Amino acid sequence: MQLLQIGASEVRATLSMEDCIEAMDRAMRALSARVIDAPPRWVSDLPRGHFFLMPGALADGPVFGAKLVSLLPSNPERGLPVVQGFVALFDHDSGAPLALVDGAEITYLRTAAVSALATRTLAREEARSHGIFGAGRLAAEHLRAIAAVRPLTETRVWARDPGKAQAFAGRLAGETGLHVIACGPEKTAACDIVTTVTNAPEPILAGRWLQPGSHLNLVGAHRPDHREADTDAVAGAAVFVDSRVAAMREAGDLLIPLAEGRFAESGIRGELGEVLAGSAGGRQDASERTVFKSLGHVAQDLYAAEAVYRRCNTAG
Repeated sequence: MQLLQIGASEVRATLSMEDCIEAMDRAMRALSARVIDAPPRWVSDLPRGHFFLMPGALADGPVFGAKLVSLLPSNPERGLPVVQGFVALFDHDSGAPLALVDGAEITYLRTAAVSALATRTLAREEARSHGIFGAGRLAAEHLRAIAAVRPLTETRVWARDPGKAQAFAGRLAGETGLHVIACGPEKTAACDIVTTVTNAPEPILAGRWLQPGSHLNLVGAHRPDHREADTDAVAGAAVFVDSRVAAMREAGDLLIPLAEGRFAESGIRGELGEVLAGSAGGRQDASERTVFKSLGHVAQDLYAAEAVYRRCNTAG
């Protein structure tokens, strides 16, 4: 069996955002149904960032494998991608290696697609504005992904560097045809849907800026001592996660408020997959604030990479 090497351009050409969102629907349901065999991800600190190893297997096939990627936030200063690596796929029945799929492209697509899935599931149907904290590649993917699940009338963007936010807004408005503007942090947070995709170790979003009935996707922080939003953003909200186990190990956005006595593990209403399956309740009313804490899981990588592999293999 020939080992395929599938680059970023093939990933982008074969997996649309809409198709990736549907793949993430299946992945999150499978994760919450416990049909994914996956140990905790292994993270090694590097001088400039982190190295991740995330193995896993789908109990019902057709593949198993692992994602191996580096994450170096300072790389853009050297003209290099923040995320680099690959997803290795193996045949579930024979154990034969099938493909090496570009890990950065899979990571960007599936991360934004999961946030879009959470938004589609938890945000108010009438949500029309989206505020993004961050102006990097992942912010761009989230702009497109959220627009795929809600008919947005305005997207607001904040970044520490106002010039970068302005450039981002102009570029994405031109590429997507959406109304995208750069704003201050308070106005960016005063949207129906808010997404944080930064490398901030300390809060850049204050809960007092959020509106009743808003939905918040917390994406950037993945360490127990890092968070993008303050305690007020989480306290009093209906909180959902991709994985309870991972959240209680890595989600500083939740663990720090828990240590402060302002949040409890019982405050997690459910995993996204549980809400999709109907075993946990979602949004209760139009005024409730909802929060989705995303950490990422190898199930998402495997489902996305398998979809790409299947399409590339079929196309020859």
